[in-house]
Amino acid sequence: MRKFEEKTLTTEKIFDGKIISVQVDEVKLPDGNVSKREIVKHPGAVAVIPVTSDGKIIFVEQFRKPLDRSLIEIPAGKIELDEAPEVTAKRELEEETGYTTDTLTYVTSFFTSPGFSNEIIHIYFTDQLQKLKNEVACDEDEFIELIELTLPEAEQYMTDKLIYDAKTVYAIAYLKLLGMR
Repeated sequence: MRKFEEKTLTTEKIFDGKIISVQVDEVKLPDGNVSKREIVKHPGAVAVIPVTSDGKIIFVEQFRKPLDRSLIEIPAGKIELDEAPEVTAKRELEEETGYTTDTLTYVTSFFTSPGFSNEIIHIYFTDQLQKLKNEVACDEDEFIELIELTLPEAEQYMTDKLIYDAKTVYAIAYLKLLGMR
């Protein structure tokens, strides 16, 4: 959809990091005026809703420096260059939980913060988990703990603001829509 399109006049790269890059674009607005847009570029991410054979959802708890607190989330991670989202999903599931699967079902994709970022998250579901014989190492700067919760417990964690991020809240709503108990 191109309604109200803003034409880019100039782009100034401000930062180029390991995960994101930041730029400032000067744009021509639909009414002819000129404005600036600060844009965060992100390669995209995936998240997996893993459900065990006994109906528990596997979450990871990890510290999130931008929030200066720990969050409980569904497993997720950044898509590597030229990597298909399904490949990322399986890799992140293995690295973060110690489980693998041959059955990933695509659920949806959404933009996290379209006002300033192009980050998109692709969500997958699996209830066909197998424990890995040899665990795959997490990223060297990643410290996580696994938490398994029933759906009602996860909803209580949302109420208590222990589960507090969009992808995980979406996952819980999705499971509720599926009729999971």
